[in-house]
Amino acid sequence: MPGVPGKNHRRVVTAFGKIGYEVVRERGHIIMSNGINRLEIPRNNPINAYTMAGLMRKAGLTREQFEELY
Repeated sequence: MPGVPGKNHRRVVTAFGKIGYEVVRERGHIIMSNGINRLEIPRNNPINAYTMAGLMRKAGLTREQFEELY
């Protein structure tokens, strides 16, 4: 899955918000939670492709599903 190109962190937060994740805290990283899983989104633009792959895996999304949300 490392073929995922880098993404803008603000758009990533919006995309995860569409599937029920809410921002819990914002500091060096943006912490989002859906009550079960917790995602730590770095404030990098663009977010590294390997980091994006890990975030999608933790959220239970495939690349195609994430692209539809993004």
